[in-house]
Amino acid sequence: MARLVSPDRVSSEPAPLTDFYREEFLKHRQCLNAQREYYSERAITGADEAIARVLSELEHLCVRDDADKVMSQLLRKFDALTGLSGWSDPTRRH
Repeated sequence: MARLVSPDRVSSEPAPLTDFYREEFLKHRQCLNAQREYYSERAITGADEAIARVLSELEHLCVRDDADKVMSQLLRKFDALTGLSGWSDPTRRH
């Protein structure tokens, strides 16, 4: 069940959680684009449309009572496609 937010508590600035998830989905989009040569145009288009849909619904998804669960499931599904979690930043090595 979605949480109700009173109008006086609505802010024009996105919540930190929404920003975090937005950045994560944008990373998946970048990763997908970097792997473009390995997928068909249809697969790329479908995945990009799915990411766009999530991004457009992000603020609504983040206010759900089960937002963490839903977002975690979505990120795992995109990770299975992009393999983002397996990529490492060479500048962040110990």
